[in-house]
Amino acid sequence: MNLSTPQKVTAVTLLVALGIIYGDIGTSPLYVMKAIIGTRQISELLVYGGISCVFWTLTFQTTFKYIFLTLSADNHGEGGVFSLYALVKRFGKGKLVIPTILGATTLLADGIITPPISVASAVEGLEVIIPNIPTIPIVIAILSGLFIFQRFGTQKVGFIFGPAMVIWFTMLFVLGFAQILHHPNILKALNPVYAYELLVTYPKGFWLLGAVFLCTTGAEALYSDLGHCGKKNIRITWVFVKICLIVNYLGQAAWLMNQGNPLLGDRNPFYSIMPHWFLLIGIVIATLATIIASQALISGSFTLINEAISLNFWPRVTLKNPTNLKGQIYIPSVNTILWIGCIMMILYFKTSTHMEAAYGFSITIAMMMTTLLLMYYLVFIKKINKGWVTIILIVFSIIEVSFFIANVSKIKERWMFLFFELFIFMVMYVWYYSRKINNRFLRFTNLMEQTQSLATLSEDDAIPKYATHLIYLSKADKTYEIEEKIIKSIFAKQPKRADVYWFFHINRTNEPFTLNYEVVELLDDKVIKIILNIGFRVQPKVELYFKKIVQDLVNQKELNLHIRPDGSTKYNAEPDYKFVIIEKYISVENQFAFKEGWMMTTYFWLKKLSLSDEKAFGLDKSDVQIEEYPMVYSPVTNLELNRK
Repeated sequence: MNLSTPQKVTAVTLLVALGIIYGDIGTSPLYVMKAIIGTRQISELLVYGGISCVFWTLTFQTTFKYIFLTLSADNHGEGGVFSLYALVKRFGKGKLVIPTILGATTLLADGIITPPISVASAVEGLEVIIPNIPTIPIVIAILSGLFIFQRFGTQKVGFIFGPAMVIWFTMLFVLGFAQILHHPNILKALNPVYAYELLVTYPKGFWLLGAVFLCTTGAEALYSDLGHCGKKNIRITWVFVKICLIVNYLGQAAWLMNQGNPLLGDRNPFYSIMPHWFLLIGIVIATLATIIASQALISGSFTLINEAISLNFWPRVTLKNPTNLKGQIYIPSVNTILWIGCIMMILYFKTSTHMEAAYGFSITIAMMMTTLLLMYYLVFIKKINKGWVTIILIVFSIIEVSFFIANVSKIKERWMFLFFELFIFMVMYVWYYSRKINNRFLRFTNLMEQTQSLATLSEDDAIPKYATHLIYLSKADKTYEIEEKIIKSIFAKQPKRADVYWFFHINRTNEPFTLNYEVVELLDDKVIKIILNIGFRVQPKVELYFKKIVQDLVNQKELNLHIRPDGSTKYNAEPDYKFVIIEKYISVENQFAFKEGWMMTTYFWLKKLSLSDEKAFGLDKSDVQIEEYPMVYSPVTNLELNRK
């Protein structure tokens, strides 16, 4: 079963791509030129050099790296840091975990800075019409409404996203082109010599890269949204989008060269190039575009966390499908975290100008981590010559490290933001590595050796029947293995007699939308193992899948299940199923080393705060038995006891 988006190109798919993909990078003209000029004196070197840097950044970083190279690294049509990690993790031998966590962390952190800076930049245009208007309450109201709306999904309003972004980019082109006609010499700014002179000869010119980088911050999100539209649609629409962006940047630069004032002051070049009669209309269109950009980023954060849960980087939390739209997910806990973070950002920074100083640092890290993963993809999967890959790595390392250094200077203005990033990183780090430690305590036994005992127990009428169908969720990925704790659960104290013993193993695949199963009959109609192969973007609705598998086996008259009683009665037509989940809890007798002890304690606290297993796996609580046992680590081999 493959649910990935087909790579077809139609007018509708191109429109969808415009509505979903380019919100972040498409709204950057609202603040990029304003950030580059800042309080500096307007000069030809500053303006021309700034535009040249923007153009070549969009060419190298966005067009060449992401549109041409990175979009090729699709995992069955899906993109993003986790999809790329799933492709190359077997080649990294554990070395790629930290880069993946860093990339995902910084992308999520971007989710609490992009919405407020985008919406604030748009709303602040009202100050041109109504001086001293309080914009902060308006921004908070828009953002709060956006996050409240998430629980209902975007199916009903999503159809306006594409046309709205077409209007937005058309407006960018028209406004910019009108200004270029007044100052056509601005086209010379596309010469890379101006970029070089700005960085080398302009006083502290190198540090302007922190502002220049704002023009490409949406490139990483563009890759994450690959699965929604397909690479062909993205590459075609990017031609239109890039032309509109460059023309608008050139138009703003042309206005700066003609406006006659040596300082920019509180003016925003984006709104200054608008005719006064069009200003209110332009503000409304800009606000709508920033809302669409914010929506795309929020939806991307939900998808990212869903993948993180499947790949064991995040605790299991409540996932909801607000609409029937494929792939649309709503995660209440993440929605709340992002909403609180966005409100704190606008209250802390107050204006988009202050937020510009805090923007960009996280995305440079995300881009560097993607570059590292991409190199593994090019070498081990695409089999590109290592010499060429080394050259590509050097080029992008120089570009991205330069942007990173320029953005590091902003760290003092965004220290509060680091706590949010540290929180996300530690949750992913602790959850991933604690599960590795946890799995060390698993002990397996040969299931084939237990089949005769299971058959004897099943036929022993002296033992009360526990269930007709008894299903254990197992972590044993080998067909003929099972956890020792599961065998003890069946036979110890009060044995669990059942007609059929099922052992259900969920195998997470490296493909996003895999959904198939294997059935292994270890003892005729008595001991059966099911391996469910499920992609990292598919929710594990275990009970639904199990019942469907059994129904298929009955319909196909396999395993003789169709001629034996299933536990249903004339009062209840449902078969008699009982799921058993075995969970550990950390024992007070543990003697972990400090680091492992701290991580395991944090891990079990996170488990208490996260979704219970029966809810995470889509099980009906009435059909589930939870059994807990202590996890004890004690180096007893070195313990000496002397008998008196």
